[in-house]
Amino acid sequence: MAGFRNGRGRDNRPPQQQHRPQQAPYGYNAPPQAHPQQQWQQQPQQQPYGEPEYFGDPHAQHHAATANNPGHTQMFSVDDPYGQAGAYQAPPVPVGPRLPWKALLSGIVLRPADTFLRMRDHAVWGPALIVTFLYGLLAIFGFDQAREEVLNATISSTIPYVLMTGVGFVLAGLILGAVTHTLARQLGGDGAWQPTVGLSMLIMSLTDAPRLLFALFLGGENGLVQVIGWATWLAAGALFTLMISRSHDLPWPKALGASAIQLVALLSLIKLGTL
Repeated sequence: MAGFRNGRGRDNRPPQQQHRPQQAPYGYNAPPQAHPQQQWQQQPQQQPYGEPEYFGDPHAQHHAATANNPGHTQMFSVDDPYGQAGAYQAPPVPVGPRLPWKALLSGIVLRPADTFLRMRDHAVWGPALIVTFLYGLLAIFGFDQAREEVLNATISSTIPYVLMTGVGFVLAGLILGAVTHTLARQLGGDGAWQPTVGLSMLIMSLTDAPRLLFALFLGGENGLVQVIGWATWLAAGALFTLMISRSHDLPWPKALGASAIQLVALLSLIKLGTL
């Protein structure tokens, strides 16, 4: 060092050599100097229990360190309600457009399953009220005693009597349909009340039409009329069960139970002639 420093410790080398880094001896490779930030990353991090660990990801470590500080936004996930069973149920979508009244009436008899499924979200008040009222006007002539009283009375007293009977059948259909709908909802159904009540009125009227047709000529006490009445009552039970099953998404035992009160009422009031 004598050639480079004087007695007072000053460096006499030229300025170009004073700041030149010392080179390692030949054949020796010094380990690379790590950046201060890399040294901090390589140090093992002691994470508390329950906290996530980050392995070598500086972006994740920086995000974890500044997530809850002011000016930074912490990412979070939102559960999808549609993916959770029972958390949310989308409203039912109509299967198809509303059927015209001719296709509706023929579909209840010929294609009941498809008709009830298609009309489960459509109100049918127009056909239901008209058909039930017309059925009520003729239903009085299906009972022997009531028919004799109407035929022997004057026209002025017969017309109000017949009209009141038609209105009574409409009210009875509305009440029985509402009871059936209420029972279906209590058993777990999800259908709307307007289609249920309207379709139940149509089923009540259309299924009893064959018995009423023969009763107008043969009388309500005729044996054939009684057999037709029992057969159409069983058909009404099948249609009620199918309608409630399609309209309320219920299995057939619950659908049959929901229509039990209406079937018993129809049996006692119309089929057995106790109206």
